[in-house]
Amino acid sequence: MQNCTQCSSPIFLFALPPWLTSFHTFCEKMLVGEADQIKEYSLAVDVFGRPDTFDQDADSIVRVQVNRLRKRLAEFYSGEGAGHPLHISIPVGHYVPVFQETPEGTPADAGQGIGKPEPSSLPMPVPRIRMWQLLGPIGLLLLLLGGAFLARNQLRPPPVVPQASQAPTNVESALVGLPVGDELRILAGGSHSFVDRSGKLWLPDAHFSGGTAVRSAAAYIWRTQDPTLYRTSRQGDFSYDIPLKPGNYELHLHFAETFYGPEDAGGGGEGSRIMTVSANGKPLLVEFDILADAGGGRAADVRVFIDISPAADGLLHLNFSSVKGGRAMVSAIELLPGIRGQQRPVRIVARDVPYYSDDSRWWSADMYFKNGQLSETEETVTGTDDPELYTSERWGHFSYAIPVAPGKYAVTLYFIERSFRAAHGQEPADPGTSSRMRLFSVFCNRKLLLRDVNILQEVGENRPLVRKFTGLEPNAQGKLLLEFVPTHDYATVSAIEVVPQ
Repeated sequence: MQNCTQCSSPIFLFALPPWLTSFHTFCEKMLVGEADQIKEYSLAVDVFGRPDTFDQDADSIVRVQVNRLRKRLAEFYSGEGAGHPLHISIPVGHYVPVFQETPEGTPADAGQGIGKPEPSSLPMPVPRIRMWQLLGPIGLLLLLLGGAFLARNQLRPPPVVPQASQAPTNVESALVGLPVGDELRILAGGSHSFVDRSGKLWLPDAHFSGGTAVRSAAAYIWRTQDPTLYRTSRQGDFSYDIPLKPGNYELHLHFAETFYGPEDAGGGGEGSRIMTVSANGKPLLVEFDILADAGGGRAADVRVFIDISPAADGLLHLNFSSVKGGRAMVSAIELLPGIRGQQRPVRIVARDVPYYSDDSRWWSADMYFKNGQLSETEETVTGTDDPELYTSERWGHFSYAIPVAPGKYAVTLYFIERSFRAAHGQEPADPGTSSRMRLFSVFCNRKLLLRDVNILQEVGENRPLVRKFTGLEPNAQGKLLLEFVPTHDYATVSAIEVVPQ
């Protein structure tokens, strides 16, 4: 036990692990006017035990856990904590807790949204708050952060997965979560491990024979928020012999052409690098041209293969062979627990950190996109049990090239009309007029899905619009190419869900 440095009140720290004690120190820093010391690096090193060499671009632990903490604070103050005289929030894009004094008997969300005070109230001067009132909320903050820390490697609970011998009649209802089991990610040509935007660990290059590790100086890679995955590769004629437990796996091969192309060092273009890839002697890709498949250079290109299993010797034998022109290559190899005869669901939320929804669904951070802009808002959403899914959007004129295995898929698009007009200084649009109105169309593999959709006219402001399309099949490049084309103002989307039928 020790006394709080601000009010001499006893605070019991003997049962807290060192990282929780450190977070209490951060709260004290804020209260004495040292909030500028609370940054992503400090939280990573002092709270989550990361080394001094912590790289926020390679490790998203702070962003992921603060996002979860922010959600739990909002849930608490919308329920049992609604009447507490002091509310804590963590504004989107920030790490410093905000203390807002609430008049007795007045809900904190009156006109503002749960735990989201007006900017004029940020931050609340400490002298206006009785220090004993801080103990409960700070204790809550510590406990919530503790739960996030303990769960950071278990961000999704074991979902319900259909047994291979019991093929469900309704695949979509069966695939609520994702199948569990061993996951392996290899950064081809890489010498260090890497944690991507969705908190997934990629290991240094291993289990290979032949070929050469190559590093690219490309500053930008299209269709990814994790260009590190595509800046190294193994090239030449080579193979991987990867030890796997018996079972069914889904294989993702990641490529990016950063050498050949009109604007790149190797010149040339389509036809400059062609190769064949096989698994346990079975061809996966024949005369494969990365640049042609991706539709251009310096673009992340992913190919998905289902029903992959180790050979009799317990190894998955992947072979990469040059056919003509250039050398075979691969940027990364990903093996995930598979579902017999079906691809795993793909769920993407338009933000730079992943999201775990209340209905046991895991949404990856934004990926597979090209062009457009990300933006976030804290405006209140109505008409949904999961408002946080709509706190961000990709807007502009953009596309998503989502890799899928052969088959038919149901695609669900999630929209909302709110932050766009405020961000551009516009007044709310009249859905019955043509001025100041957002209109856009959506295509899948060049076929029209939605024409001149008007979110405002269909559902109004701050309410979700959900549209589902079935029977969609991948193009020749193994992609569902979703294009969002503006007619007036900009196109938008908050989340995308792809589920096999």
